[in-house]
Amino acid sequence: MADRVLPVNRCDHPPWVIASPLFNRHPLPLEIQGVRHSHRSLFARLARLEDPAARAASFREYMDRVLRPGKRRNEKSPGRRRSLRNGYLRFLRGWMLDSSSPEGAVLKGWVESRFGIPPVFHAGLIEDVHAPAYLLYLAERMRESARTNAVEAQFDLLYEFVQDELRRRHPGVPAFTLYRGVKNLGDYRVIGEAGENRVVLRLNNLNSFSSRLEHAWEFGSRVLVAEVPGSKIFFRADLLPGVLPRREEESLVIGGDYEVTVRSY
Repeated sequence: MADRVLPVNRCDHPPWVIASPLFNRHPLPLEIQGVRHSHRSLFARLARLEDPAARAASFREYMDRVLRPGKRRNEKSPGRRRSLRNGYLRFLRGWMLDSSSPEGAVLKGWVESRFGIPPVFHAGLIEDVHAPAYLLYLAERMRESARTNAVEAQFDLLYEFVQDELRRRHPGVPAFTLYRGVKNLGDYRVIGEAGENRVVLRLNNLNSFSSRLEHAWEFGSRVLVAEVPGSKIFFRADLLPGVLPRREEESLVIGGDYEVTVRSY
């Protein structure tokens, strides 16, 4: 993006590597600096639990107890109660309703700060830092972040939990075939051709994908089929049952440049 400062991040590979098609073809593990160490008691507890449902329950209990998004009843200040209410669950649900919502701006901002990949769409294409869509993204990100109680730390821990859980459930599996329905391929920047019905697209820095092809068709007349590294899956709804009712085939995927197969009706 023109006029953007050099990206930085808080994980163990540089942004241009994470965002590249080469990374997707040859996935590498990613870790947000300091998160697993700071919450080592949680991951030690998870390692002792064989039941996935028990691990999910333990994670949610830990989030409530340590990062306290659910303790607002004990807060006397209305401002503090609002801040605590704005936990990770609210942002996930807000994203599913509208990825260009204020909640979506905060999630995209988290991806940019942790992985160094900026958004390319927020209620409109973001061509540069002067674009109205970029200014809207910044304003909503800053306003909503100010109302939260360390929500980015909650996203950090959620990401590391998902990574831990994917490794347990799918040992040795580096990537997953996921599907995204689109109405207009012209909304995406085509970086290059990759073969018959295959193109390299620059995806937004956070995207919704489905594990079910038939579900993806509900969102457009074309479907993008991508091999998504497990390390670029920020959230997968089936790993925390009940968080997104009736949406347990959904994954939130960190973006960049992806080789995709385009299927049409």
